[in-house]
Parts: sequence; structure tokens; C-alpha cells
Amino acid sequence: MAATPEKTCLPQEKQSKAGYSDICPSKPGQTHCPDPNCSQDLLQQFNQLQERFQRTTNALASAAHDLKTPLAILNGYVELLQSEKLGGLNDRQREILGDMRTSGQRLQRFIQDFLSFSVLEIGEMKMHFEPADLNTCLSEVCRLWSHSFQEKGLALYFLANEKLTEFVFDVAKVQRVVSNLLENASKFTPAGGTVWLHAEPYMWERRSAANPENPLERRRQTISHPNSVKVSVSDTGPGIPAEYHIEVFDDFFQMPQSDSQSGMGLGLAIARRLVAGMGGKIWLESDPGAGCKFSFIIPLLPPSASNDLINPGKSK
Repeated sequence: MAATPEKTCLPQEKQSKAGYSDICPSKPGQTHCPDPNCSQDLLQQFNQLQERFQRTTNALASAAHDLKTPLAILNGYVELLQSEKLGGLNDRQREILGDMRTSGQRLQRFIQDFLSFSVLEIGEMKMHFEPADLNTCLSEVCRLWSHSFQEKGLALYFLANEKLTEFVFDVAKVQRVVSNLLENASKFTPAGGTVWLHAEPYMWERRSAANPENPLERRRQTISHPNSVKVSVSDTGPGIPAEYHIEVFDDFFQMPQSDSQSGMGLGLAIARRLVAGMGGKIWLESDPGAGCKFSFIIPLLPPSASNDLINPGKSK
């Protein structure tokens, strides 16, 4: 017969007092505990830092959002002047307007990256899953980036894979992830280099100890056919040392001693969060001098509706 709580525990009053004194020896009225190892005081400080970070993130996001409209207007006027509909331009004027447009577009990307990061950080970006064709999705991204790659003297290749069939995924989020990976490749690949975009069905056999009693757990089944899709972006750039293969996905990370420090270090961090929100994972394969290959996989069956909000945690 199971023992009753009264026979196995100390009286409730004594137990509660002992537990409190063990957790925090501070006296009533004290703001901070004199013990530097007090877990309750550390928890309070952590919560205060978290709230401060939340307020700062929201304030910066609000400022970035307020910059979007005037910046869009400035970029629009620059494009209008470049079109020469308001009058002809000499070579020097064209050069200045070209620099203005490049700088404006760069600032616009910074703002958009920070807005996306802030939304992901506070977990307010929702996923929108719908049946779609991945080949068409990736072709659109390549079309948008083809001109930029040509201007930099880079070759961009993508060949549609006939083995890919229509499945349910978030088209906009996948395109954002691929765009971030292509931007990263174009930034670090020298002129004359090549970038490849490839997609294929994939058998994701990662095992998980979660829910071992659930026979429907995707990562515990014996897989006989592809259950996910793998998308890869490879380049002929300088490569990344192995010690940075995980760190490159951290927020605001910049490669040390890099000649291409032209971003905020959020592109790969945003990609990581978006892939995690789709129930997938992202990783890097690279050796110094041998280029980079960024790959991510997303399941053919999207996460349940209860997981539609993106978890800001890492997927490594």
C-alpha cells in the first residue's frame, strides 16, 4: 500500500520555512540577497534583463519601422532621376545617383533584416503553410537575384528537379531563407565565381527520444521513402573554418578579419529561426579555400497548428 503524504513528509509549516531559507537567506525588506550564489536573486536579475532586452528590441523595431516610409520615398526619387524622365544626366550625375541607389537599397535591407529579427525574437511571426511547387518557388528567387549576380561577375545556376512534387510549405519563408543564403554567397564569393542552388527529396532519419510511445513520431519510424526536402546553396568562395560552422548562425555574428563586413550579421540567424519554425534544420559544410555549402531541410508534413509560432531557439 502506498504511503500517505503525512507519513513521508515533514509538517507543511516547517518544510516551507526550511525551503525558503535554503533558497534565499535574505531578510524581509532587503532588495538583493547578500549571497552572490542565491538562485532567487539571480532569477530576479535575469527577468529584469529579459524585460529590458524586450523593451529595447521593441523600441529599435519601432524606430526601424518609422524609417521605412521616408527611405522608400528617397529611393523612389532616385529611381525617377535615374530614368531621366525629368531631364538628361551627365556621367558624373549618373555615377552619384548609382551610389545613392546602392546605399539606399543597402539601408533598406538592414531595416528589413532588423524588423524580421525583432518579430522572430519575440515570437510573433506566424507560418502560412499551403500546397506549392518548390521548383517554381526557387526559380522566382533566382530570377530576382540574377541581375545582382551578373553585376558582381558571378554565375548562378539552378536546375529544376523533376523528382520534387507539390507539398505543403510556407513559400514566402522558404524564399526568404534562400534569399539570405544567396546574399551571403554573393557577398563572399569573388568575381568570376559560381553559386549553385539545388533541391532534392531527402530522407531525414534523425532520431529523437521525445514521445517514444507515439508510433507516428516521424523521427522514430523506419523510413523507406523521402519524408522531407533538402535545399542547398554552394559557392566557390574562400570557405569557413570548422570552428565557426555553428557560430555563423548566431545573432549579429561577423567573421573575424573578413573583408566583406557589409551587413548586420542577421541573415543566417534569421534563416535559422525561419527553418526552425518550419520544423526543419539548417547547417554548414565548408573547408577553408574550398567554398561553402549551406543546406536546410524542411519536412513534407508541416508542424502542427500549435507550433505555428516560431520558436526563437536554435536548431542545430
